[in-house]
Amino acid sequence: MTKILITGANGQLGTELRNLLDERGVAYDAFDAKYMDITDQQAVDAKFDALKPAVVYHCAAYTAVDKAEDEGKQVNWRVNEDGTRNVAAAAKRVGAKLVYISTDYVFDGTNSDEYQVDDPTNPKNEYGKAKLAGERAVKEKTDDYYIIRTSWVFGKYGKNFVYTMLRLAKDHDKLTVVDDQFGRPTWTRTLAEFMTYLVDHEEPFGTYQLSNENSCSWYEFAKEILKDQDVEVAPVPSEAYPQKAYRPRHSIMSLSKAEKTGFEIISWQEALAKFLTVIGE
Repeated sequence: MTKILITGANGQLGTELRNLLDERGVAYDAFDAKYMDITDQQAVDAKFDALKPAVVYHCAAYTAVDKAEDEGKQVNWRVNEDGTRNVAAAAKRVGAKLVYISTDYVFDGTNSDEYQVDDPTNPKNEYGKAKLAGERAVKEKTDDYYIIRTSWVFGKYGKNFVYTMLRLAKDHDKLTVVDDQFGRPTWTRTLAEFMTYLVDHEEPFGTYQLSNENSCSWYEFAKEILKDQDVEVAPVPSEAYPQKAYRPRHSIMSLSKAEKTGFEIISWQEALAKFLTVIGE
């Protein structure tokens, strides 16, 4: 049986992945920062040497985008660049395939068309810069890798936009949501399934982009989330909600490379409906 190691085991994606593998009866070893600090190279090496995994799903990440601009800047770089380099180097040494999760924030959001996998990157915030540095560390340390860029992630296990909208709708008659930032929502279940699909089908190594089909603005996403709730959702420009970190205005990534693998990608609307059923909303 293929030995699997998961980092970021208790995060939004790591938990989804563990549950998916549990459903399939697939064994794995999974660690959060308490049991394997990825920024500690010796700790990473010791765990990899002891377990000798064949596949590593690297879900650990620092994702506090605004904090990464100042108070969380150092930890952002330690986790997303240094930690990723440690994991990639250890994976190479034990001969493991590595799956690394990256972000649409590696792009600047000024493109009017979909971003292709090979388009020039130009991150404008510290989080995007550190995640891109993580991509480069993966490429530098190993050849047997899958980099998967994703965006607008929502799922059962963690804080996300869907939960925020549902919570606010309980206490407000009207919500305002920005309508000038466009992207693709991603259900963690779809992402976890794609991660395992690439490995199980031995797809060519390299960089992929995976979200659910179709695109929208945050306002359109919120409208769909709350369509059965008794609340008004109104569009506003980004200037209404100033944020520390730059947000790409148009970060719609092409899914063509992922689609060519034969993996079936459902629309974000269908993914959201399934998710809301899962959480009982």
